[in-house]
Amino acid sequence: MVRRLWKRTEFSVLLAGIIVAFGLWSFQELVEVARDTTTHEFDTGILLALREPGRPDDPIGPVWLEGAVRDITSLGSMVVLVLVTLGAVIYLLLIRRRFEALLVLFTVAGGQALSSLLKLGIDRPRPELVSHLADVQTLSFPSGHAMLSAVVYLTLGSLLAAHAASRALKIYALSVAVLLTLLVGASRAYLGVHWPSDILAGWSIGFAWAMACWLAARLLFRRRSLAENVDDRH
Repeated sequence: MVRRLWKRTEFSVLLAGIIVAFGLWSFQELVEVARDTTTHEFDTGILLALREPGRPDDPIGPVWLEGAVRDITSLGSMVVLVLVTLGAVIYLLLIRRRFEALLVLFTVAGGQALSSLLKLGIDRPRPELVSHLADVQTLSFPSGHAMLSAVVYLTLGSLLAAHAASRALKIYALSVAVLLTLLVGASRAYLGVHWPSDILAGWSIGFAWAMACWLAARLLFRRRSLAENVDDRH
């Protein structure tokens, strides 16, 4: 039983490390796309495919779809993510899980700071190829909605999975977190406020940051547990 648990722990750490490495690599590749003076065909092709042919102001799909996409994109807005984060932190404090509450605060606050710095560093303007169906004021790369939804939802999903009673519940918690992140990012392309490469970059660095913080927290928790065991022996 102990050996099986140890193998599961090793696998989860290995998987998180792979996500961090792949996220950083893919983000670096997408930075080159963002800094290119010529817009990539990948970006223009997807944005135009999401508009009616010859009508860049008219998104594809039925009338109700635009409203539904606006609702989905709000799940990655700063207001919603702050409320979700505060609700989770307060709950964790009430059940006396201070370490996990600090983990959530640090991961989300650090993710926001990182997003702002990256936007200023890359300095990519918003796409003008199609009309914007949502108000935007910041720079384009990486997508803040995609990045921060990945940070918030994956962090909370990982915490839920860690305390889930069965493997099915663990998979469900992580699947919902990933699905919400993907939906939020896709909504930004549909609304025409981001190049698709902005969104991919947001997902890449968001997943990498969330997993890096999770690995760091796991290491700190393990060291603290070992130190407490040593103190108890003495």
